[in-house]
Amino acid sequence: MKTSRRAFLVGSSAALVAGCAKGSSSKPLEQSVVLHGTNTGEVPEWAILQRRLIAKMSDACQVFYDKYFDERGYFLCFERWGANDGPDDAIENLNGWPLLHAIGAPDKIRDLYNQGWEGHLQQFTEAKTVDVPIAREGMFYKEFTTQLDWQHLAEELTSFNVMGLSEPGHSANLDRVKRFAGLYMGEDPEAPNWDPKLRIIKSMMNGSRGPMLRDATALDWAGDPFDTTNFFMVHGEDSYEETLHHYDEYTEVIGDHPLNLFSTTLALNAFALSGDGKYRDWLLGYVDAWAMRAEQNDGILPSNVGLDGQFGSSYDGKWYAGTYGWGFSPYDPVTEKNANRNRVPRTIIGFFNAYLLTNDDRYLDVWRKQTDVINAQQRVGEDGQVQTPIMYGDEGWYGWRNGLCQDNGLDIWWFSMKPTDRARAQAGHPWVNWLEGKNADWPVASLQADLLEIDDRLHLIDADETTAETRLADAVLDFNPAVVTNLLHQTMGAIHIARPSWSKTSPFAGGAPLYARLRHFNYAKRRAGLPDGVAALVTGMTDKTTELELVNLDADVSKEVVIQGGGYAEHQIRTVEVDGEKSEVDASFFRLMLAPGAVVSLSLEMDRYINTPTLAFPWDRA
Repeated sequence: MKTSRRAFLVGSSAALVAGCAKGSSSKPLEQSVVLHGTNTGEVPEWAILQRRLIAKMSDACQVFYDKYFDERGYFLCFERWGANDGPDDAIENLNGWPLLHAIGAPDKIRDLYNQGWEGHLQQFTEAKTVDVPIAREGMFYKEFTTQLDWQHLAEELTSFNVMGLSEPGHSANLDRVKRFAGLYMGEDPEAPNWDPKLRIIKSMMNGSRGPMLRDATALDWAGDPFDTTNFFMVHGEDSYEETLHHYDEYTEVIGDHPLNLFSTTLALNAFALSGDGKYRDWLLGYVDAWAMRAEQNDGILPSNVGLDGQFGSSYDGKWYAGTYGWGFSPYDPVTEKNANRNRVPRTIIGFFNAYLLTNDDRYLDVWRKQTDVINAQQRVGEDGQVQTPIMYGDEGWYGWRNGLCQDNGLDIWWFSMKPTDRARAQAGHPWVNWLEGKNADWPVASLQADLLEIDDRLHLIDADETTAETRLADAVLDFNPAVVTNLLHQTMGAIHIARPSWSKTSPFAGGAPLYARLRHFNYAKRRAGLPDGVAALVTGMTDKTTELELVNLDADVSKEVVIQGGGYAEHQIRTVEVDGEKSEVDASFFRLMLAPGAVVSLSLEMDRYINTPTLAFPWDRA
């Protein structure tokens, strides 16, 4: 339940805080005036549940780690190469952990995922194949996968891509993100993935040993033969032979594919950590090249660009060709049916990264136009419902499903905040309904559901009798207790493009950065995340405003929180209003002192996406 609240300023009300934002003239953080908030009465139920969930999730992560990782940080599994159960799946067992720490979980979570990441790099550098050519000297080379597609490379990097949120000063990871980005910028002569003249990545299969410039084989995808008898096979195969035949048609990999746009997150992070403009320039140049190809292809992103820079030229001029392309419907030996596996819709992340850097609506418009082309094909099915296609082949559009295409619609609206984009997007999402004032029970109900989910996962962990010798890398992915989507929605107003994603129509993918309206920092401990005992709830968002409620559950100790505009300080906070009193900020962050038991509501006026993105902590930018 909500209670009375009041807040007041100490000192001049002309400036709340210092921030080091582009165009800001605020004072250094330590010299700034601080906003104070006080309250008497009971705290809201959602705040109690939120802190309970963070604590329970953190403890459950420790249980999970103790069972499935050793003292070196190695994931205890039967080590294999392959798209089904390879190295990417091993580190995906820590997905969500860096985000949990950035929300405000204890430092033990950071220590565990760091140990797991370092162990992972060593584990799969040592692991070698016998039959698969590219990994015979190690599945990793220079701490990066030797050669694979960016659906799986992005999954591999899901945790790494958000580690900078908590440790922007981690020198080893700064070196890594620059080296990894350099693999796609022509900076490593052993990995000639990039053609700077044509602005293409030369193959859909690429990595630290360069691009695959031949048709792929099933072995390249499936990994070495092994006896599957004692393993739980997540994808449903009964034998290695069935696993191998799953990939019989995964041959067309020569030339660029939109999946390679996932590599732009490396460049975004390298720019935000180093400030070197070459990473920004490369990212925008690569995304611009894809935007141009979509325009030349009647509004549709082609799924194959040949080594001559022309889409379709590697495969008989078919723009829709290529593994994971518009026309990719391979036979699945498990279901004994053809499966539609067009992955182009997932690649919108590259355009979101460009939008974050520029606030240029044309990057979102590429996807609006593609959606319009798809919806223009609509037909009425036998049951009387409108249907639209998700595939395109030699005979034209196919893969019909009920309803209009709304893929990525809510994500586009979250970035633009345009009413026209909201009208095109999925209706009835619980969190969006809450933001629109239609679902008052969502904060409490979502947290209660997550607490029950943690109980279920702890039970699965406890009941699991597999061993390292009988466990594949993907066997316990669903046991991972870091269920952070609702926490991200509540505390940061963030979306979560992950596995699974935040919305049914969002891309089911990994490797995204943090797309957030706000971030919080613990000023006393000089770390990312909400201070201990502080809860946060974003209650509304528009193009220019953000509504936020903060609660200090500690009845005895004041807590100071630094509130930042955006995951990368990309938003400038102009003013903050508390109980009718508006104060100027004009910075990318401000400080708030919460009295014991305080419950404070704030309204922030913001100019979004106008600052140069950075992962530096606020006090290091002043």
